[in-house]
Amino acid sequence: MNQLPSPGKALTLLFTAAFLVACSGSDTKEDEAAAEAARQAEVAAAEAAREAERRAVEEVAAAEQRELEQAAMAAGTVFYFDFDSSVLKPEAQQALDAHIALLRTSDESVRLEGHTDERGTRDYNMALGERRANAVRDYMVVNGIASYRIETISYGEEKPVAYGSGEANWSQNRRVELVK
Repeated sequence: MNQLPSPGKALTLLFTAAFLVACSGSDTKEDEAAAEAARQAEVAAAEAAREAERRAVEEVAAAEQRELEQAAMAAGTVFYFDFDSSVLKPEAQQALDAHIALLRTSDESVRLEGHTDERGTRDYNMALGERRANAVRDYMVVNGIASYRIETISYGEEKPVAYGSGEANWSQNRRVELVK
């Protein structure tokens, strides 16, 4: 890979070439050589400037990507639901917005795992977990993520994170988890 001179070196070459042109007498070969050196210095300086601009653009894009990743991590990957509900809460929508922004920058796929608390029949809870996962998927699709990138699955009451009875435990189990 050819390495371009730094902008400082390119400018030095340019000034050297200009100096040679100014100092030369009537010798045509020296004039032509100096003019060619000045032209090459200009080309090298322009290439160095383009390369520096390309690197700056890449650094900005990388910084933006890191910010999106940090925002998605801060938002968390678990979205909670009210009892017997598959309606997204506003805080879940805000958290999903961070993940959606990140997913727009890649072709990555995700899996949405729907869960319920222990109340209700197994069949009812499997269906409720599916409705919850589909509610998250639908929100993501409406906001620009292709549906083929999103897999949904329901575990119903089968994988609780909090064991025992009572609202404190049940509320932790009524969730959808986003898995990459």
